[in-house]
Amino acid sequence: MITHGKSIKIFTGNSNPNLAKAICQELGVPLGNSEVGSFADGENFASIYETVRGSDVFVVQSTCPFEKDGKMHTVNDALMELLIMIDALRRASAGRITAVIPYFGYARQDRKTKPRDPISAKLVANLITRAGADRVLTMDLHANQIQGFFDIPVDNLFGNPIFVDYYAKKFGAHCEDMVVVSPDVGSVARARTFAQKLHMNLAIVDKRRQKANQCEVMNVIGDVEGKECILFDDMVDTAGSLCNAAKAIVEVGGAKKVYACASHGVLSGPALERLANSNIEELALLDTIPAPVGDDELAKSRIKYLTVAPMFAEAIERTYQEISIAKLFN
Repeated sequence: MITHGKSIKIFTGNSNPNLAKAICQELGVPLGNSEVGSFADGENFASIYETVRGSDVFVVQSTCPFEKDGKMHTVNDALMELLIMIDALRRASAGRITAVIPYFGYARQDRKTKPRDPISAKLVANLITRAGADRVLTMDLHANQIQGFFDIPVDNLFGNPIFVDYYAKKFGAHCEDMVVVSPDVGSVARARTFAQKLHMNLAIVDKRRQKANQCEVMNVIGDVEGKECILFDDMVDTAGSLCNAAKAIVEVGGAKKVYACASHGVLSGPALERLANSNIEELALLDTIPAPVGDDELAKSRIKYLTVAPMFAEAIERTYQEISIAKLFN
């Protein structure tokens, strides 16, 4: 018996409304009637224009930079919108509130790397919980231990199956002759799982400084000579590491072609320029973060966006029906 809400209602902030609309289309439900914005002094506000009393409510909001009305907003604006919406829904007597965060910002600040560092990912988890969220639904957290930062249930979806399906269709039987490359040692486990699904071999780009004040030396561990390779990572921010790894695969390893994929395309700063000047044939990204605003058409032509809407819609339906989400990945 479903006791947590009489109906599904989905609302969105301003960071990724197109994804929210696509999820609603998959579920066959209308997007909730609300307004989220900011006052002249920059303070955020949220207004809910329909009843949510007793409903199972899902708030879709990636905590990433976004554009609205020709103005760029920061990750902090996205986070505040999410918190204020959750508070408004809680005060409106929603039956249950799930924060749907396709891209969880601040995830890279998950531990202390030097004295007096904050653990910002834990702080953000506390804020979301304290605002009134009952659950969190997210995708490909930068560090899995972030799930433990929350005192409420967290479902971390995997973008892996989406990429597997895409490349299986794109390359077919040719997949077995290709190589998956991890751009650094920290991404090996993620890349290995992806490679096994496509029956590909695995290689690793190893970066190290031989001496202080010397440039990093790139080594390729594994055989990529004459092969077509897929660089696999969880996130592309300024694209420096990704483009350097692609260069090493070709110049050091002797690879024939390099493709790349990542769950979250932050693409900040010089990312588009670096991609345009790189030897990456195509960068496949999930639409957890909207496409970047910029004039670099060459870089944009190399980026392919794959939608996560069907997966999130299925996860939302399973959450509402109290069915296992883990079975999506079996």
